[in-house]
Amino acid sequence: MDFIEGRANGAKPGQQIVLYARSGIWWIQPFATQPFTKIQPDSTWRNSTHLGTDYAAILVEPGFHPATKVTTLPAEGNGVAAIAASTGKPVPPIVSKVIHFSGYDWRVRNGTSDRGGQPNSCDPSNVWADKNGYLHLRMEEHDGVSTCAEVSLTRSLGYGSYIFVVQDIGHFGPSAALGLYTNDDFRTDDIPSELDIELSRWGIADSKNAQYVVQPFYVPENVSRFMAPAGVLTHMLRWESGRASFKTVRGSAIGPGAATISEHIFTSEVPTPGKETAHMSLYSHRYAKSPSQQPVEVVIKKFEFLP
Repeated sequence: MDFIEGRANGAKPGQQIVLYARSGIWWIQPFATQPFTKIQPDSTWRNSTHLGTDYAAILVEPGFHPATKVTTLPAEGNGVAAIAASTGKPVPPIVSKVIHFSGYDWRVRNGTSDRGGQPNSCDPSNVWADKNGYLHLRMEEHDGVSTCAEVSLTRSLGYGSYIFVVQDIGHFGPSAALGLYTNDDFRTDDIPSELDIELSRWGIADSKNAQYVVQPFYVPENVSRFMAPAGVLTHMLRWESGRASFKTVRGSAIGPGAATISEHIFTSEVPTPGKETAHMSLYSHRYAKSPSQQPVEVVIKKFEFLP
């Protein structure tokens, strides 16, 4: 990330700036949870942005609701007072780290994520595979700055069963969160396209520590919470047309003899396949009352996909 700044001459009271950076499509900056940039009394504004090929600053009226991702910038009118765009300076391409795990190639995220409601810097050094072929994701803090870990498949799989074997989350503090999910990062409409298995207490020490979600999460019927015990657990999402079936069992396999911990079926607001990919993300949740300062590490023993 870097800083972007400018001046809004003649801005009216209540107007704000909405920033976008282009990387294939236009992404709101700096985060979807922080879409507005305030204009200072001297008419200047300044904020951080992810790097892109082009940048845009949009002066908007009070009450304007910006899209988080767009293919083209909005036109003036309907709450948009003015638009300024600029081409970015060419820089050497960033070479993504790719790690091989469970027979698949996974792209390791290098950058800042707002997953969990706060900026989490994803450090590629927090991701590695050991001699057994297990995937390690690590989260730690340095001088109050949290670094997290995230990987995503390099290709889309679509409908089918997504199976994750997780070694243990019994050591998780209230702020730690592990997301196992499918999502179309490049979808530009506001229709959620995410199916989640999330392991976290969301900052509440005595809360249940796991949930299945069909986004959006704020619809009560789209969330099923449960208690995941310590030890090796296998989590499965079976994604079909109009149906998302979740199941968690003890041990490293789903079969007739496996002890079921939780299961739930959703039939409402289930997305259809697009360019979604499977993700595994370890991060810190912003609403934790006492965020853990100790490093957190999780081991994914296996990922499997069944059409």
